[in-house]
Amino acid sequence: MKTYKQNETPEFEMIRAAAPEDEGARQYYFIEQARILWKQQFDGLVDSGEAAARYEGSLLSELQAEGKYGTFHIATFGCQMNARDSEKLCGILEQIGLKGVESENADLVLYNTCTVRDNANQKVYGRLGYLQTLKKKRPGMMISLCGCMMQEPSVIEKIQKSYSYVDLIFGTHNIFKLAELLCCRMMSENRMVVDIWKDTDKIVEELPVDRKYSFKSGVNIMFGCNNFCSYCIVPYVRGRERSRKPEDIVSEIKKLVADGVVEVMLLGQNVNSYGKNLEKPMTFAELLREINKIEGLERIRFMTSHPKDLSDDLIKAMRDCEKVCNHLHLPLQSGSSRILKLMNRHYDKEGYLALVDKLRAAIPDIALTTDIIVGFPGETEEDFEETMDVVRRVRYDSAFTFIYSKRTGTPAAAMEQVPEDVVKERFDRLLKEVQKISSEVCGRDLHTTQKVLVETLDDHKEGYVTGRLSNNTVVHFPGDESLIGKIVDVWLEESKGFYYMGKQVERQES
Repeated sequence: MKTYKQNETPEFEMIRAAAPEDEGARQYYFIEQARILWKQQFDGLVDSGEAAARYEGSLLSELQAEGKYGTFHIATFGCQMNARDSEKLCGILEQIGLKGVESENADLVLYNTCTVRDNANQKVYGRLGYLQTLKKKRPGMMISLCGCMMQEPSVIEKIQKSYSYVDLIFGTHNIFKLAELLCCRMMSENRMVVDIWKDTDKIVEELPVDRKYSFKSGVNIMFGCNNFCSYCIVPYVRGRERSRKPEDIVSEIKKLVADGVVEVMLLGQNVNSYGKNLEKPMTFAELLREINKIEGLERIRFMTSHPKDLSDDLIKAMRDCEKVCNHLHLPLQSGSSRILKLMNRHYDKEGYLALVDKLRAAIPDIALTTDIIVGFPGETEEDFEETMDVVRRVRYDSAFTFIYSKRTGTPAAAMEQVPEDVVKERFDRLLKEVQKISSEVCGRDLHTTQKVLVETLDDHKEGYVTGRLSNNTVVHFPGDESLIGKIVDVWLEESKGFYYMGKQVERQES
């Protein structure tokens, strides 16, 4: 579906015709055009006296002092890929001249949506009802939707029919076009602009990004998914796998390090299959080794790893690259080989356990986390007990446990569903077992000194900070804001099951 052009006005066509052909330069051109349009709108509000009522308290003076021309609010639903996309959207809006605010009472509200589970869709519909109330009180407010949920044709039809006050809709493949689409919408005489791409092979580099953290950052290494697990909508909404060039990834990370980043999270739906579609193929293990060479970078994380593609060479790279964190997220989904086959996961229980044995032989103290689905169609008590057996044998540091959510358009949606009460009872049993094991496993480093990356001030205890070990376990210890973003030595005094209490240790000069 692409309905963008039908909304173009002659004025916008003239602006678009003057845009550069290079996509990166083109979008910076539209950022400047959008900046002009927002400034004109803002100046009109100021001249008419309406701005004082719209921007309560000191916000108007703050905007004028910062040279900003309005406000925006981004709400992100879903995974770390969406969170990274939102940082890019935020960067574009900041460049246009808008100021990010916590409240949805803003000039532009953008929902970056997820559609992995149906309740995520319902949450967005509920929030849209609230936004309609806000928009009636705030003429000129713009509402925009993007992300995975927007890739479903039935969703677009519902929004056009029942939420006609939404101004702009775009998907996962063209988030780089936000400024261009805003220009189109602002010149389209209050018509809804919809621009959805079914798929793309395009990757646009060098666009603005506003990072949530100054000291760590997500880095997309690939987009899309080729796996088609029978329960998952992602390949239909994120498209086929496409990898970024290694030189672009390395260049981005070097710039991040120069800007103060010490830890990166390499992101992809299945990072283990990185590089297969490149002109000069490169494996993920080879990419890790290249990134490990970057001076100034301290830590490398990545997700998500599909067990079927986790090679022996990747395990060696994880072992040998000192900057790769001592943690691997390895989704299980089910411990039953029969269910795994129905899920189209391309490994069985025995293969998964053999992989865990290889990992622990190479990296004995590696922390393993996982995803598990309870109540997949056709799951019997015997199948569920197979999952419990894997949990007990692997002894995960933590597990994200989910009740199966039926997603229209996936093969699993047409299978026989497990009764809700049975699923709930199994889920509770699994959660109890996972938490019991996790509380035992996570204390392995008690009474040792470990390196901790300090991330935030402690939300619950004044005078304390919160950080993470290489294995991703959380640590709380006395400290102040000056430690945020630094890697410090911490003595782990007490294990609280899922986190440690500690104290900073001064490093000895050698």
